[in-house]
Amino acid sequence: MHEYKSLIEQGKLEFLWAKYNMPIINKIVKKYQNKKVLEGFSLGICLHITKETAVLANGLKHLGAKIFLCSANPLSTQEHIVSLLNEKEIRVYGKRGETLDDFYNNMNVVLDKKPNIIIDDGGEFHKRAIQKKYKTLGGTEETTSGINRLKSWAKKKLITYPIIAVNQSNTKYLFDNRYGTGQSSLDGILRTTGILLAGKRVIVCGYGWVGKGIASVLKGLGAKVFVTEINPIHALEAFMDGFEVKPLMETTLFGDLYITCTGQVRVIRQEHMEKMKNGVILCNAGHFDVEIDTNYLNKEDFHPITIRKNLKCYNINRKKIYLLSEGRVINLVGADGNPPEIMALSFANQLLSIIYLSKHYKDLENRIYNVPKEIENQTSQLALQSYGIRIDCITPEQKRYFFS
Repeated sequence: MHEYKSLIEQGKLEFLWAKYNMPIINKIVKKYQNKKVLEGFSLGICLHITKETAVLANGLKHLGAKIFLCSANPLSTQEHIVSLLNEKEIRVYGKRGETLDDFYNNMNVVLDKKPNIIIDDGGEFHKRAIQKKYKTLGGTEETTSGINRLKSWAKKKLITYPIIAVNQSNTKYLFDNRYGTGQSSLDGILRTTGILLAGKRVIVCGYGWVGKGIASVLKGLGAKVFVTEINPIHALEAFMDGFEVKPLMETTLFGDLYITCTGQVRVIRQEHMEKMKNGVILCNAGHFDVEIDTNYLNKEDFHPITIRKNLKCYNINRKKIYLLSEGRVINLVGADGNPPEIMALSFANQLLSIIYLSKHYKDLENRIYNVPKEIENQTSQLALQSYGIRIDCITPEQKRYFFS
């Protein structure tokens, strides 16, 4: 009982810290709270269970919604936040380190609660809803990986309810993916390893918005950054941004640290690891644990040594290969995830999109929608206000010139 109380107290302190640093969410909740705009709606939410998610869930509850929450990753759940949410009568299904069977079963449990709206991070929750032919009013999706999966299902005409692609919002990917994940991924690496990054030869696999953010932070910390890509435009961007661009195999002789952020499967494979130098460190910043071929590592060394939490050493052919966070997303398993200021932007889009769905679901088709422009504008204006930033307005003369 004492431990449970201490978990709740820790959860409360971190929740209040996140809430203080997420004024955008507070303003939106205050605006709509008296109207109880989500009264009568139940929400099935599959997100990383962090202090920032607690702020979102608590805000949704204050707007009248009934909430059922499960985790988007078996290793990202924060137990003190689970304790806090349960005390607030926000039902959480899941715990840190749960088995994959329990992880997926918890999604089924939430779906069995028959939520009106589904909120997902990665597409796995939507996948299960679609497979079960579950009828709901609508949903949202938070990540690049999830959107890519939804697009492939949309081509096959499998989408059975309208879904707002929150990740496609400028106020999400330009900030969350780049500045948020860029910083928090390096935070996870440093907490897990304690290594010096200055002078390290670091290979960033993928130069989407996450890759750009990670490469930028690495450069600022003095690392020698190399980028691998399959997209010619992204490769050219990386080159123009001052990074060396090479095929992955050409980096294996000198790479000290590899960070995958592609959303693809088996980016770092056996043929790469066989040529990598002794002592190489591998980690993943993508949503799913498929980018590094951990099956090969575990097949070659049945008993890797756990150096410290989230740091394993594999001895393969007289060579040491270090794997961080089991190949799962480093910023949430090795650290606390993205900073609250950044998550405020992403979750403002989520919150306003949920309200939008609750009002307009009858007018929407079963397909993927971008975040409405009015929501993006509202989020960016609230963010500027929270930072105390004022900007100019277009003059009548400029407006006439622009539209002439």
